[in-house]
Amino acid sequence: MNIILLGPPGAGKGTQAQRLVERHGFRQLSTGDMLRAAVKAGTPVGIQAKAVMDRGELVSDAIVSALIGEELDAMGPEAGAIFDGYPRTEAQAEALTAILAERGRKLEHVIELAVDEDALVERITGRFTCASCGKGYHDTFEQPKAVGVCDKCGGTEFRRRPDDNEETVRTRMVEYRAKTAPILPFYERQGIVARVNGMAEMDHVTAAIEKIIAG
Repeated sequence: MNIILLGPPGAGKGTQAQRLVERHGFRQLSTGDMLRAAVKAGTPVGIQAKAVMDRGELVSDAIVSALIGEELDAMGPEAGAIFDGYPRTEAQAEALTAILAERGRKLEHVIELAVDEDALVERITGRFTCASCGKGYHDTFEQPKAVGVCDKCGGTEFRRRPDDNEETVRTRMVEYRAKTAPILPFYERQGIVARVNGMAEMDHVTAAIEKIIAG
């Protein structure tokens, strides 16, 4: 099975993708990761991509398509794929359809973790972690039992990510909508788009995704 998992930063897409990998043996294909790996390994596509990047140019759709083709061939036909960060345009979506068809594959599901923007802002901006052990907390949903003291290690220093602020989160949402807007209608016409409440508890989101892929 081959799926696209969509969701803005903070929606829990990474967690859900990892659960699919662990439960079903999916391979998560992130174009950014694949590009770096191909360049490092010096594959034919990697050499081509490096030359483009060294000139300060953007890697073309053709190179990305070749990269995905290489990865699918290396995976073998028995493994399913989760596409991450690709496609982002209708042209790329059409290219992916062709790449899969050439290998006897097709895209079964496009699953979007739908979010409420204001609630997502609250979820992300309230996050903080213990500076000593990394345990996560939240201003609203999970405070330490003793104020200022980590439940896990007793540490008293806490950190927040500098980009976990409202302006950055809302900018990410705008970018996400801009990137997904072109491809959702393409897949909706094929009847393979499903939406899951990304604001639900993590296990509930997992259960909803499992129900979709089970058919």
